[in-house]
Amino acid sequence: MNDNGALTKRIVKESARLQQEPVPGISATVDEHNPRYFKVVIDGPSESPYEGGKFKVELFLPEEYPMAPPKVRFMTKLYHPNIDKLGRICLDILKEKWSPALQIRTVLLSIQALLSAPNPDDFLDADVAEKWKADEKGAKAIARDWTLKYAHEI
Repeated sequence: MNDNGALTKRIVKESARLQQEPVPGISATVDEHNPRYFKVVIDGPSESPYEGGKFKVELFLPEEYPMAPPKVRFMTKLYHPNIDKLGRICLDILKEKWSPALQIRTVLLSIQALLSAPNPDDFLDADVAEKWKADEKGAKAIARDWTLKYAHEI
């Protein structure tokens, strides 16, 4: 980390904890050039259509963090009602339910949980949500195909 002057002690502490006590199924690496930027890989949860996949996620801590939530998006293409084609994530704690008491670790766990339990009623991708509601089995099959196709390279 080049410039700790602009970084809060909290970011330094959270980053160190993520390295020392990694979240199971999630690897989060601080970018060597920008300590506010994390390269994250989330393993697809077992017993989900994403099982076996490796999903690249980028997480950025804005200047206002922790008063403002991290900016997070999927870099790996996936078929999910709460994640759009640009990788943006519909998750309440990244928006109106954000609290400074939450940490990077909590955000990553919540995203991992979202992979296990898609919520087509609070969708970001209307087409995927519609398919999920009309034919959940078919939607999961598409999600599985996309996982096999896109979520294997790191």
